[in-house]
Amino acid sequence: MPKKEKYGRVVSTKAAKTAVVEVLEYKPHDKYNKIITETKKYMANDENSICKKGDEVRIVESRPVSKNKCWKVAEVVKEAS
Repeated sequence: MPKKEKYGRVVSTKAAKTAVVEVLEYKPHDKYNKIITETKKYMANDENSICKKGDEVRIVESRPVSKNKCWKVAEVVKEAS
């Protein structure tokens, strides 16, 4: 089974070796079929602290690192300006 991956924006890097990534998901409403934007925050393991606030990153599913972290930062797609 392939690992899931998501793209998002780094919201916080205050915790050590952790980046909080905000991911936007678009899905249609069940009844009205209007496209709704949902935001979800994921805590991702950032071992080398390469992320900065505002970076666009790709996160990949991994084994649980702590209670809330089961994602890791794979790469920085676009750096914050």
